Amino acid sequence: MAFSKFGLSPAILEGVKAMGYVDPTPIQLRAIPLIVAGKDVIGSAQTGTGKTAAFALPILSKLGEHSQATRVLILEPTRELAAQVETAVRDFARFTNLRVAVIFGGVGYGKQMDALRTGIDILVATPGRLLDHIEKGTCKLDKVEHLVLDEADRMLDMGFLPDVRRIVERCPRKRQTSLFSATIPPQIETLIKWAMHEPETIEIGARRTPAETVKHVIYPVAEDQKSDLLRALLDRVNYDSVIIFCRTKHRADRIAGLLKKNNHAVAVLHSNRTQREREEALAGFRNGRYEVLVATDIAARGLDIADVSHVINYDVPQHPEDYIHRIGRTGRAEAVGDAFTLMVAEDSQHVYSIERFISQKIARIKLEDFTYNYTALFEEGKPGQPKGYERKVKGVRLSGGYFFGPARRKKR
Repeated sequence: MAFSKFGLSPAILEGVKAMGYVDPTPIQLRAIPLIVAGKDVIGSAQTGTGKTAAFALPILSKLGEHSQATRVLILEPTRELAAQVETAVRDFARFTNLRVAVIFGGVGYGKQMDALRTGIDILVATPGRLLDHIEKGTCKLDKVEHLVLDEADRMLDMGFLPDVRRIVERCPRKRQTSLFSATIPPQIETLIKWAMHEPETIEIGARRTPAETVKHVIYPVAEDQKSDLLRALLDRVNYDSVIIFCRTKHRADRIAGLLKKNNHAVAVLHSNRTQREREEALAGFRNGRYEVLVATDIAARGLDIADVSHVINYDVPQHPEDYIHRIGRTGRAEAVGDAFTLMVAEDSQHVYSIERFISQKIARIKLEDFTYNYTALFEEGKPGQPKGYERKVKGVRLSGGYFFGPARRKKR
C-alpha cells in the first residue's frame, strides 16, 4: 500500500517522497488510517519501525495551513528524543507553511521564548521545561487539538508521569490523543483511562526476545575485575563501534576516563552533560570520530544510532525491558551484532529476571587467557560446569581464535 492511499495532503506526500519513503511500515499501515479518522490510538512498536511518521504524517495532514495557535503537542522523555522528533516533523512538513519548535531543559530560555512568541503549530517538548514555560506564561496549550505521549513507559521510569498529568490537564478535553509505549505497566493503564477516549490499540512486533541477528552472552566476573575485563574485551574484539551501558552517570564518567587512558576514542552520554556536549557526542559517534560511546539508559531507547557493531552492558540493567532496548542498539535493520553483559554476584536476581522475561537462558562464558579472581558465580550449576556456562558460542568468534565476537575489522 502506497502512502498516497492514506488520504494524506499533497504537501505532506511531497515531504514523504523527499524523505525517500516508499512502502509504509506495519505501524504506519495501521496507525495512519486511525489517526486520519480521528481515533485515539495506543501504539506499541520497536524502535526503528517508523513510529514517528506513524503519528506525525496524519496529524500534519489534518492541520492544513499555519495559524498562530499551538495545535499539536508531542511530549518526549529526553532532550535527544525531542530534538530528533522535531527534526523529523520539520522534514515531513517542509512543503507546508506549518511552524515547528522544540523546547527542553539544559539550554537557555531565550530562543525558546522567541519561537513561542512567533506562533507555532507543532510543539515538541520535554515535560519539565514545558511546565516551566507554562508557569512563566510563555506557553499556552488551550488550543491543542492533537496530543502525542511518546515513549510513555520511559517517562514513567524517569518519574515524569505527575508532570505529564499536569500538562494534559492544561489541554482541552476535546482533542485527539495518541500514546506510544513499549510496555503498558499499571501506571500507564491508569493514565490511558484518564487521558484517552475509547482508544484503538495497535501492537506491532512487541518484543520479549532479542533480535535473531544479535548474539548475546554473559561474562561472570568478580566486582573488582569488571574494569579489567572490559578493557580486555575491547582489546580483543574486532568492532566497528561499541556502546557501553552503565547504571549511573558517575560510573559512565569513570569508565570513559579509564578507556581514554587506554587510547580509545570515547564519547560520554548522560543527563548531566550539556545539550551541546550531548549533540557533539552523538554526532561524533555517528560519523566515526568516536569508536566507543559510554552511556546511561538515556541512549537505550529511541535514539537514531545505526550500525553499532557491539553493545556491552558494564552494569546489568535492573529492568528486563531495558535489556532488550540496550542490546537492540546493535543488530538493527537485520544487521548482525554482538552484546556482552558483565555480571557480578549481586546481579544474579536481575539476570534471572531477564532470562524469565525473554524465556531463554543466556550463555555464561569466560574470556580465554584472562586471569580470573574467584567469584561464587563460577559455582553455579555444580557438579560439573556451571549451568548455562559455555566456553564457545557457535558462530561467534574473537580475533586470535577465541570465541565470542564476529570477526570484524577494528577501526583505529
